[in-house]
Amino acid sequence: MTSNLTMRQRKLLKKVIMTLIIACFTLIYMFPMVWTLMFSFKNKVDSLAYPPKFFSTPTLQNYIEVWTNSEFLTYTANSLLIAVSACMIGMVLAVPAAYILSRSAYKPKGSKYILFGVLSTRIVPQITFTIPFFIFFRKLHLIDTHISIVIMHLTIILGFGIWMMRSYFLDIPYDLEQSALIDGCTYFQAFSKIVFPLAGPGIATTAIFSFNYSWNEFLYALILTGSRTKTLPLGVYNWVSYESIDYGGLTATAILALIPIVIFYCFVQKGLVRGMTMGAVKG
Repeated sequence: MTSNLTMRQRKLLKKVIMTLIIACFTLIYMFPMVWTLMFSFKNKVDSLAYPPKFFSTPTLQNYIEVWTNSEFLTYTANSLLIAVSACMIGMVLAVPAAYILSRSAYKPKGSKYILFGVLSTRIVPQITFTIPFFIFFRKLHLIDTHISIVIMHLTIILGFGIWMMRSYFLDIPYDLEQSALIDGCTYFQAFSKIVFPLAGPGIATTAIFSFNYSWNEFLYALILTGSRTKTLPLGVYNWVSYESIDYGGLTATAILALIPIVIFYCFVQKGLVRGMTMGAVKG
């Protein structure tokens, strides 16, 4: 009886320790976001106080200023249009490519080199693509257009999407497709009716990360956009000037920029968790 009680106590102690460790990591991870949220409700005097004030009288003045004195809605519309377009086009191109590269029966010659070329878009720094594409878009008069930003985002989304989806397709047994072909299905029907539904969680996960990347992307938007196509990350940066930083407007805009992402995650949370635990990235 004593040994059983000791084992229970050990298990309980282990659970308490693990819970405390997870709570500590959660607090560390969430602290910047909580600090940003608190800063967005401070007035200019409190936000510049030294030493910093953790608690102060909250005010909505920063949010009112962002909503009335900046083009927040325009930036949001531009980011939404670019992110949705890049995500949809990227998934339409990445899913079939990943499927072909995951099946030995369909693989083209030199598929290893194709995969390495796709992976190189993730290895090479973003700035490497910026200069040649900027010259290319300038000659085509595509600077300050949504098309140019979508194309630049696809250089990253496609590489990520192909490798991510390939790992999910590798987890789906090829015998299921062979059975469908024996029963009279065409190759397209076997893919659309068997493989595609099974890969649904993986597709959802890849789409979420692709959308999130495009929504938060800063470098390409900084170089290729202008007054008409400025995105939300640049709208956040507008509160940083040469002489000073408006911390109230900066943090308020950052919090408002998080709201669409948080709402999006709330709707697809189940699919995201299932997709992330469905498989692992394979070479």
